Amino acid sequence: MFLFKKIAPLRHFLAIARKARGSVGFVPTMGALHEGHAALVTAAVQAHDCVVCSIFVNPTQFNDARDLEKYPRTPHKDIELLTKVGCQVLFMPSVQEVYPSAAPPEPLYQFGHLDQVMEGAFRPGHFAGVAQVVRRLLDIVSPDAIFMGQKDFQQVRIVQEMLAQTALPVRLVMYPTVRETDGLAMSSRNVRLTTAHRNEAAVIHQALLRARELAAKHAPVQEIQRTALAMLNAPPGFRAEYFDIVDAKTLLPLEHLGNGQTAVACTAVWAGEVRLIDNMLLA
Repeated sequence: MFLFKKIAPLRHFLAIARKARGSVGFVPTMGALHEGHAALVTAAVQAHDCVVCSIFVNPTQFNDARDLEKYPRTPHKDIELLTKVGCQVLFMPSVQEVYPSAAPPEPLYQFGHLDQVMEGAFRPGHFAGVAQVVRRLLDIVSPDAIFMGQKDFQQVRIVQEMLAQTALPVRLVMYPTVRETDGLAMSSRNVRLTTAHRNEAAVIHQALLRARELAAKHAPVQEIQRTALAMLNAPPGFRAEYFDIVDAKTLLPLEHLGNGQTAVACTAVWAGEVRLIDNMLLA
């Protein structure tokens, strides 16, 4: 695996790789990699001749400086994992390399309500930072496809919209959420959970499964939400920030299920001082 920290040599390498190998797949990450990231990279390796993974803790998408400071950083373990799954290129730039002071302002995107609901409502400015860094990384790597995990469903929709607005010739591949044996969605934040909270964290997946069961029985949306919220708020130290059932394309809240819409249940839950998100397609 080749490691690059500067843009110019990375671009030079990729120009040669495209001529020799063909297509390029890209997996953007913020490090602290786990088996969920490994699955993304593996999928990219299976579909493309050259795969680039980036590790960059992007400061512009953190609305809480303390969250940025606490974000886990495990570069040696990350390199070991990426090597194991066959990643060919690792890009680990500095903040100055990604956002040079002389660079022109990044374009602003109009996401409408996509960045106002759910995560957007509780983390103002978060998705502007996501769109900014993804666009910047795509400009640097110029891949044929970008691979992202379903766990961050709203983020995937934001990037889809950004790609549509910019008409970038990049295909977005959403990979299914990878879970622990008890159902907890794999996340870099999981390592910050206390033992007690980790033992109870499977309730998030259980609440989503229960929501899917009720949706299959045509239960009212309000009943599904009440049931899920009661489950999520039950363990000591757990507090659900939201449990929304929305249209998978528009992210607008649904009052009724059916009518040909694809519904997705999205939730954010505080487990002590750690905020976890998850989602599940209901229909």
